[in-house]
Amino acid sequence: MESMTAARPKPVTAPELRDLIVEGGELALLDLRGEGTFGDGHLLFAVSATLSRLEMVIDDLVPRLSAPIVLCAGGDGDDDLITRGAQRLAGAGYSDISYLKGGLEAWAGAGFEVFTGVNVPSKAFGECIEVWYQTPHIPATELQAMKDRGDDLVIVDSRPMSEFKAMNIPGGIDVPGAELALRIHDIAPDPETTVVVNCAGRTRSIIGAQSLINAGIPNRVVALENGTMGWHLAGFELEQGAERSFPAVSGNGLARAAECAGRVGDMFGVPEIDAATLDQWRNDPTRTLYLLDVRDLAEFEAGHLEGSKPAPGGQLIQATDRTVAVRGARLVLVDDNGVRAKMTASWLIQMGWGDVHVLKDGLEGDKSLGPLVTGPHRPRVPGLEAANPDEVSAKELAALIVVGGALVVDLADSRDHRAGHIPASRFAVRANMPGNLSPLSDKAVIVLTSPDGVLARLAAADAGASGAQVKVLSGGTAAWVKAGHPMAKGFKDALDEPKDVWVRPYDLDQGNEAAMQTYLGWEVDLTKQIERDGTANFLDFGAAGERGSR
Repeated sequence: MESMTAARPKPVTAPELRDLIVEGGELALLDLRGEGTFGDGHLLFAVSATLSRLEMVIDDLVPRLSAPIVLCAGGDGDDDLITRGAQRLAGAGYSDISYLKGGLEAWAGAGFEVFTGVNVPSKAFGECIEVWYQTPHIPATELQAMKDRGDDLVIVDSRPMSEFKAMNIPGGIDVPGAELALRIHDIAPDPETTVVVNCAGRTRSIIGAQSLINAGIPNRVVALENGTMGWHLAGFELEQGAERSFPAVSGNGLARAAECAGRVGDMFGVPEIDAATLDQWRNDPTRTLYLLDVRDLAEFEAGHLEGSKPAPGGQLIQATDRTVAVRGARLVLVDDNGVRAKMTASWLIQMGWGDVHVLKDGLEGDKSLGPLVTGPHRPRVPGLEAANPDEVSAKELAALIVVGGALVVDLADSRDHRAGHIPASRFAVRANMPGNLSPLSDKAVIVLTSPDGVLARLAAADAGASGAQVKVLSGGTAAWVKAGHPMAKGFKDALDEPKDVWVRPYDLDQGNEAAMQTYLGWEVDLTKQIERDGTANFLDFGAAGERGSR
């Protein structure tokens, strides 16, 4: 693929782009629109990389500067979006940037499939797995009857704790997807105990249940049909605020989990590499490498390999496009004992990722990889060091607000803004600056804020082009909260429409039953759309273990 000048990326037609996708080489297809607009329609393997936050996500999504990138937007009316995105990427050092000529409109006009929603490859894959493996499932009414009878069962919720705490099936235990095969032997040691796996909808229920079945545990395993949404639609109450989680792994539980993971590794041909191979791949300038730590986030922060990135296994399968943007890249998975890495790798292989490997012995292996690094993951943010806007402290901002000397513009996503923001601050989308600031032109000072202040610093130059005096809240909204200042909730007086996020049915406050039904039907119908599209390379190993391609 040819490179570009700073101002003019190379155009690629819809048929040419489809050929690139089908060829299977390295390719990052980045959609620069807001996630809400992206969710209204996009290419199957497009990754949502909104222009507003592009610098904050690009290093994680596309770690190799020479990887081929194709930018996508809605149509010719988004030319400015493409130009600005290409310029930012070129400024960050990316050298192979093209764009889909005519955008989504041209793609649809060529007769190719347009997909709605988010995390579509993972969602569609889950539906294919249920069909191919005939993953057993039960409706909410049957689960309630089992509970009423006092049947021997456990309910394991395969979502992260944050989602579990927001709403869960009463009596359930939080066991995120990649943890299931590792923890289930201590949670349900009796083979007579039925294991019910649920999530909010369908994908993680199906993948979680099939993971345990593939692992060969002796228990009966079923997915809860339609998850917490199905439970709610059946008229049953959900629990909020629960924090029940899995116990520590026992010696016997770990031994049994290792046996299960070994069987799965053999079943799906999960390859292992040693430290020397990983070191060679790290220094290979011709291939994109993702070194992904599939353990729990707290474990990652307690100690991880230099250069690895947090990707808890269950969420990685649920939303691969949030972590890995370069299709055809090398993926190396790491954990402490191999169980979670092998289980996660087995699913990535079935999803069609042909270059997936597990680091042999994980963090317990070859110490030549260097000492473990502690603390949270901090991605490289191109342009951040050069951004030196005028800043105000939380105390100074509070004083300015009292005398009417400043108006606060909040660059948090609309979901977070709705949940809590600085009083009287107004939601705005960075990609729409400076035009969206015109109603504020008479204000003496515009103060930008964002959750930790990073996005606000990046956006200061965009806002300054409005001609207004612009400052940034030092430390962002987190500093405001830490200083003890009040927060407000709700959504009003926004400068932009909240099209920056995709709203899930369970994000709605009231009357969301119809949205839930529509969402669940959309998931089921994805298998037909995948067949029409013809660009997916999911692998159907089938119940008999015979490998085929779909």
